[in-house]
Amino acid sequence: MRARGRGWWHTGLGVVFTALMLFPVYWMINVSFTRDQDMRRSPPNWFPVNGTLEGYREVLDRQLPYLATSLVVGLGTVTLTLVVSAPAAYSLARLRPRGGGVLSFLLLVAQMIPGVIMAMGFYAIYLSTGVLNTVPGLILADSTLAVPFAVLIFTTFMSGIPEELTQAARVDGAGALRTFWSVVLPVSRNAVITVSLFAFLWAWSDFVFASTLDQGGDHQPITLGIYHYIGNNNQQWNAIMATAVIASIPATVLLVIAQRYVAAGVTAGAVKD
Repeated sequence: MRARGRGWWHTGLGVVFTALMLFPVYWMINVSFTRDQDMRRSPPNWFPVNGTLEGYREVLDRQLPYLATSLVVGLGTVTLTLVVSAPAAYSLARLRPRGGGVLSFLLLVAQMIPGVIMAMGFYAIYLSTGVLNTVPGLILADSTLAVPFAVLIFTTFMSGIPEELTQAARVDGAGALRTFWSVVLPVSRNAVITVSLFAFLWAWSDFVFASTLDQGGDHQPITLGIYHYIGNNNQQWNAIMATAVIASIPATVLLVIAQRYVAAGVTAGAVKD
């Protein structure tokens, strides 16, 4: 009985902390349905008593192009990240090239560089090459955040693949490229999903690169779409929050669907038999 009571106490405490962490999400949804004249009401309405869909109509009227651009940038970042990081990680984990340890250390260091510094470097390069204010330029910049992380995740996962699998492929006459494509990559499904999810989320939520490298572009991501709503004298908070709600849906759905693969991909290689 004592153990059961302690379990209920832990559950209740967990529910309280979860409610506190999710309250900003609830308030975002509440404000998205609140009328403009009720925004500065004191005390505020804890529920959208006189709710309106005006903010969501604004999203459908003005924000769909921004959402489409974010989707293109996110998928492009995922593709470029996988194309670069998976072969690089296979080389580090299975082929063990000379200087691989130094390269792994440099990848760790690369993750510590502030995004603002990288954005300014990209700005100078893009300005001279004509890539500024373009979607491909934004995809390339976002990928630089995801590739170091992806290489480390893939390297850890691929190092844990049994040697017998690759040896059997070599016995059958498969070269390094064929072994990577037909054996190692399919076995690394959890790592692929983990890397893809994080790369997409980083690109989807990026603001620093978007505001620095694509501020004047014809196709801008949703983070800039939300930013454009905020002005000095005109703040459409229901439209801002409605946009944030819509923008959160793809990330939430992906996290719910891929959570078990992400857990397996992140912890892969942490424990060796």
